[in-house]
Amino acid sequence: MALSYFPGATRTGSPQPMVEGSTKHLNEAVQELYVEHKNRLLQALDSTKSILGDLRNFNKDSWVVRYPQLTEQPAAEPPSSSRRKSMRRSLSFPDDPSFEADVIVAPARAGLTRSVTLATIADKDEDPSAETEEDGDRLVSPAEASDFHVFRLDLKLGAHGSSSSPASLVAQLEKSSIANLLDDRILNAVGHLDKLRLRIEDTSSKVLVTGDLNAGKSTFVNALLGREVMPVDQQPCTTAFCEVHDASENGGKEELHILKEGASYSVDDESTFTRADLADLDAIVSENENDSQVLKVYLTDPRDPQASLLSNGIVDISLIDAPGLNRDNTHTTRVFARQEEIDVVVFVVSAENHFTLSAKEFLTNASHEKAYLFIVVNKYEQIRDKAKCRRLVLEQIRQLSPRTYEDAEDLVHFVDSQHALDEKSESFKGLESALRSFVLVKRSKSKLAPASTYLTKLLSDVDLLVGANAIVAQTELNRALDDLQRVRPVLEKMKGGREVLEETLESVEDLGATRTRMRTKELLSDAVERVGQGKLGIDNASVTLPSYPGLLGIWDYVHDVRRALLSSLDAAVRLAEHEARGVTTEAVHKITQLGDEHLPEGVERSRRVFMPEAMFSTRADKKSNRKSRRTSGTVVAGGLYGLGIGLAQRPEMLDTTFFDLFDVHHQFWVHFGEGKSADNEDMAVSTLGFASVGLGALTMVGGKALGARGLFEGVVRVWDLLENETARKWAAPVIGAVAIGLTTYFIFELPSTVPRTVGRRIKATLAKEGEEMGEDGSFVGAHSARVSRETRKVLRLASWDLKERFRAAMEEHGREVHGAEESERRAKRALEWFHEVERRAGEVRESVVLVSAA
Repeated sequence: MALSYFPGATRTGSPQPMVEGSTKHLNEAVQELYVEHKNRLLQALDSTKSILGDLRNFNKDSWVVRYPQLTEQPAAEPPSSSRRKSMRRSLSFPDDPSFEADVIVAPARAGLTRSVTLATIADKDEDPSAETEEDGDRLVSPAEASDFHVFRLDLKLGAHGSSSSPASLVAQLEKSSIANLLDDRILNAVGHLDKLRLRIEDTSSKVLVTGDLNAGKSTFVNALLGREVMPVDQQPCTTAFCEVHDASENGGKEELHILKEGASYSVDDESTFTRADLADLDAIVSENENDSQVLKVYLTDPRDPQASLLSNGIVDISLIDAPGLNRDNTHTTRVFARQEEIDVVVFVVSAENHFTLSAKEFLTNASHEKAYLFIVVNKYEQIRDKAKCRRLVLEQIRQLSPRTYEDAEDLVHFVDSQHALDEKSESFKGLESALRSFVLVKRSKSKLAPASTYLTKLLSDVDLLVGANAIVAQTELNRALDDLQRVRPVLEKMKGGREVLEETLESVEDLGATRTRMRTKELLSDAVERVGQGKLGIDNASVTLPSYPGLLGIWDYVHDVRRALLSSLDAAVRLAEHEARGVTTEAVHKITQLGDEHLPEGVERSRRVFMPEAMFSTRADKKSNRKSRRTSGTVVAGGLYGLGIGLAQRPEMLDTTFFDLFDVHHQFWVHFGEGKSADNEDMAVSTLGFASVGLGALTMVGGKALGARGLFEGVVRVWDLLENETARKWAAPVIGAVAIGLTTYFIFELPSTVPRTVGRRIKATLAKEGEEMGEDGSFVGAHSARVSRETRKVLRLASWDLKERFRAAMEEHGREVHGAEESERRAKRALEWFHEVERRAGEVRESVVLVSAA
């Protein structure tokens, strides 16, 4: 179905034809019909003014009214459908070159409630019946319906096709600028409606006689008056507006009133004019030919009211003799402006020159408001080929004023005004009769039809304007609905999935940090246990235990063993970090998958590239590590929770002591602690054990002795023991056994005992640090926390990036939905308003149609 923005027109009852009385008397029924039409037209003017006022307000407050352009489509159909093609137009807007729609412009026939129907061709073709209709039945022809009349924006700058042509200039204006120009046109139309109301309410009728220079205007006026009043010369002599009135309006006195500039004229107020005799009219006009004067001429016409135009006994008539159009621009402009105030235009054209450019421009301008013009072809008797002259003049009239051409028998007269002064011919008598009938009897056509014509074209402009903007509103409405259909489900899905996404991201973050923490703790705890047993923390090809070099290199051997065991713990830290990188990579990939799952299409994904090798090796960590080394001597493995300084680089951890060769405390707990050492390590009892017991006891005793006194007492006790003869006998064997045991220990047990001893001491040192610094400060706890934090930091950054993108996407979709909803509401309101304007304009047009048909 077609996208039509105006409901189907309904035919009103055909208007009753106006009953024309004789040329002598007005029928009472005709007068009543005139009053009825007058009141109806005044109401139509008020309603139209209200519509225009609402249109201006709507343009300013609710909708920027677009200015449409209709261009004829290229011929693409057979000649038989040329009638239909003439109604097809391409609709565009100068401020939006991208918008273009094919539409049907269907002017309404007389009796319909609207003058223009605008509908898109996308869904419907024209009404086939339109092909058989004649333009004569139209209120507005198809050609006229495709353009504006009152609202036309014509800048009149530059030649067509140049950068300063009207089309180019309008295309360069912004939407709001064009709307402002259109608002000025509407405001001017409102002002003109006020003038029309004053003219219709005025009981008198103003008849403007104008034309080109030397066309015989003044002679024609004199012929109408039946006496020579207006100055006549072979040269242009009338430069003033001479308004001829019946002397009854001036108390029955014939005289001339020269209006004072700037004063509002009143026949009863002599301060507004200067009196003069009629005999002085010729001199006044000649002496002031360069001045723009307005003269009131009061005459007494002794002729019978049935023959006189001024003293007709029915309507007050003012006959205005205007200056020639092409005298100069100033006088031409004044005539153009003055024709808006008058009821009937009598245009005098010379049969010798026909219509000049000035005359054509004036008639074209006047026809916008006055469909019917009274045209006098003067000096016709002097033409030899009268048939040719008549044919050419009528052809020009047909182009300039089609309605006048249709009624040419009554409105176009070929006469000679000069001869009529001496003896009126039948042609001039017919002219007078037709003019009297047009002004007095057919007042609905002469006085009301101009306003009706103007309203018809004005309402046609309103139809075209609101119809085109209705298409724009419908387009915006469709676009808004499409946007809502596309965006709203996505937004609702995002709202529903936001909480799930955040919970899932938090779960991924917690799971990744927990996994790395537990795995690091497990791996490092196992590594510490292995080191405590004298084994490498992990099996790593880059770290091996040194080979035993012999007794001469025993001290370096102990140092190398300690370094190897510490390096294995550092390697375990690196292994934990490596596994943490794997866990983090898996979690980051999971976050990426969540982004692909929850982010809508069209939203840019994160460009961040996760580099696992960048974990645990930032510059900040290195700087912090260097600072820690300067401020504190205690640095846990891996630096300040980093890899800058490991256990194998800590000087206090590399210090080698005698207890790395023989751990007295451990041996004591092995032999005197119920067979269990402090770390529950099972020890095999050998010959070395017996010798070591004494040494261990001595060590323990010596370890508990405080000061020189305790040492002296110990020496005395040993000396007392040696003085005993029995003790001396056993001393040699005991000393020998000790020597043998020590020798055996150094030769056979040191290569395997040193790693265990060093490992136990390393483990004990780390355990002691843990006791002093707490669980989170221990070797295992600190690294577990550090690796977990690094993992959480990476995952939190990835989660934050996804949350921000999700939030930004949801806000953007929210703005799109809000904007689409606002556009939908705005477009719906506009469509409703345009339909309401069309309805109101249709009601007004019904009254205008009846008046136009009278």
